Amino acid sequence: MFNIYRKEIDFAGKKLILETGKIARQADGAVIATMGGTSVLCAVTGAKSLREGQDFFPLSVHYQEKAYAAGKIPGGFFKREARPSEKEVLTSRLIDRPIRPLFPKGFMNEVQIIATVIAHDLENDPDMIAMIGCSAALTISGLPFMGPIAGVRVGYINDEYVINPTVQQMEESILDLVVAGTQEGVLMVESEAKELPEDIMLTAVMEGWKGFQPVINGIIDLAEMCAKEPWDIPEIPDNIQKMSDSLKKKYSAEVSKAYSIKEKMERQNAVGEARKKAIEEFLDDANGLDAQTITAKFKSLESDVVRGDILKTGSRIDGRDTKTVRPIIAEVGILPRAHGSALFTRGETQALVVTTLGTGQDEQIMDALAGEYRERFMLHYNFPPYSVGEAGRMGPPGRREIGHGKLAWRAIHPLLPEADAFPYTMRVVSEITESNGSSSMATVCGTSLALMDAGVPLTKPVAGIAMGLIKEGKDFAVLSDILGDEDHLGDMDFKVAGTKEGITSLQMDIKITSITEEIMKIALAQAKEGRIHILGEMAKALTESRDGLSEYAPQIVTLKVPTDKIRDIIGTGGKVIREITETTGAKIDIDDDGTVKVSALNQESIDKAVNWIKGLTEEPEMNKVYNGKVVKVVDFGAFVNFMGSKDGLVHISELAEGRTAKTTDVVNEGDEVKVQVIGFDDRGKIKLSMKRVNQETGEVIPREDKKEANG
Repeated sequence: MFNIYRKEIDFAGKKLILETGKIARQADGAVIATMGGTSVLCAVTGAKSLREGQDFFPLSVHYQEKAYAAGKIPGGFFKREARPSEKEVLTSRLIDRPIRPLFPKGFMNEVQIIATVIAHDLENDPDMIAMIGCSAALTISGLPFMGPIAGVRVGYINDEYVINPTVQQMEESILDLVVAGTQEGVLMVESEAKELPEDIMLTAVMEGWKGFQPVINGIIDLAEMCAKEPWDIPEIPDNIQKMSDSLKKKYSAEVSKAYSIKEKMERQNAVGEARKKAIEEFLDDANGLDAQTITAKFKSLESDVVRGDILKTGSRIDGRDTKTVRPIIAEVGILPRAHGSALFTRGETQALVVTTLGTGQDEQIMDALAGEYRERFMLHYNFPPYSVGEAGRMGPPGRREIGHGKLAWRAIHPLLPEADAFPYTMRVVSEITESNGSSSMATVCGTSLALMDAGVPLTKPVAGIAMGLIKEGKDFAVLSDILGDEDHLGDMDFKVAGTKEGITSLQMDIKITSITEEIMKIALAQAKEGRIHILGEMAKALTESRDGLSEYAPQIVTLKVPTDKIRDIIGTGGKVIREITETTGAKIDIDDDGTVKVSALNQESIDKAVNWIKGLTEEPEMNKVYNGKVVKVVDFGAFVNFMGSKDGLVHISELAEGRTAKTTDVVNEGDEVKVQVIGFDDRGKIKLSMKRVNQETGEVIPREDKKEANG
């Protein structure tokens, strides 16, 4: 019944198994990829016919983690998987990016790839296993995929590269780099690093590329056993090719002139007018020359003109050379009520970035297959339609927004202070108010400034720059700070972020089959020059984090209590902690290790809550002075409440110097007093004294000054 094919691969010392023929047999290609106890089912299906009017390649990748894979039941009311998590969205993008450029131009049949995590051993991360499984499924499917590809994670631990590290090893690594590519070269890179130099990053990329070559060979072996017949790709009809040739002859000069306009909107209008004229001239629906076909060929002409001009002259669309960064204006503190804010403008790209500080109760709770964890730093990227002069759909963030936000998050994350030193939850929102290329890197720059403006003690400022590539044959040009058009018409989008000392985040996407180590080396060196220049421009607004926080930000005090005292703070059913928060107005977060964080908008509320907690958890110290309140007056003295929950007796002889006839001659119920602990009786009751403390200053009265001080 089953015709099973299986390939075992030695992948950096671990056994990777690719198996097909038993599950999902009606898909065009289906492979179960397994490493250790982690398995991912990858299924590929392509539409057999082209949808009418289709003018783009509708590839969709869906990576999904099933709770049963880790022996869990999903949370929530419905107890089933719902909308994709951030990890699922990011992994879907990670798989999509190296696969998309390997389909031939002109192929526009819908292709859907679904990768389902069906087992997870909590040791081997499923993301790279999923990428490899999807590549194998595509390779055996018969679809026109010019692969295979493979991907691998690279760590850097104790000055050594670790290929294919475990989840536990990654906790020690100062580099988290994912690289994907073919036998010929690298196609995609995604990374977070702790200020590593360019040479270490480049070597990591190449070590990863070498490391996954056995996987590519294994996929080829599997395909030789069981690949389906390849699909036929229709050739371009002669009349369309003739139209394309004629279009280039007639409109090359006009397109070149339009692209010499430096201002974006004016340039787009000029290109649009030329396109409209071309459609009117060549439109012939009866012979297959419809508006969509002509538009596609016109876009190809735009690409040829722009790319050719850059390679021939070294001059770009807006007149810059290949290394010049657009003019930059950086401003901070522009929103009066925000805890921190910045406006970063680079050419026609602009980001309004706002920082909000919160408490531990504001941390994001992440429910992952590997277990639940809390995130204290959030970065949200928004890209409204008006930023590119359009009217469009408004709704929840899409994959692009989530991906760009995570890229900026990775760039900033290594420079954040530890929670012990800065116990705040940080949320940053980047509103892209104008966009003409590199908005994610504008977000990095704006986030760095907004955090410093909020008083977050970043280790160093961080800046980012987007690099591009134009490559024709052996000729190539690396472009710094690319425009939107250069991104669309170019061969590479290479984003680098970091400090003056090193790289914190790197992302690369290639639109051609691969690029060489030489090109990456040049791009990294050129990016470093641009990054240092941008940091210099940012320093004109702010060179380091502000000393204090905004008056509108919460204040947080951290204290440590014995773990066996936590229950005293919480109380039965949370009664005590509710009383503290309701009475003082402060928020209280308690960790299992006894760390207590008290936060409020004013110091008075914090002081009241802290004193209350200390009273619940600390024991009175001999000879120490405390603030207290008289709660009961009796003939033989007064009972005083102090430390929030402690009561002690001030004997009538300890109320004041000299003889006291009546307790009420000195104190009454409700009086605020200062008391010193002078002992404990046989039953542990606390003995207090008022006369030994200066009631004005709270200082202990030396013997020789007692009479004078108490009058």
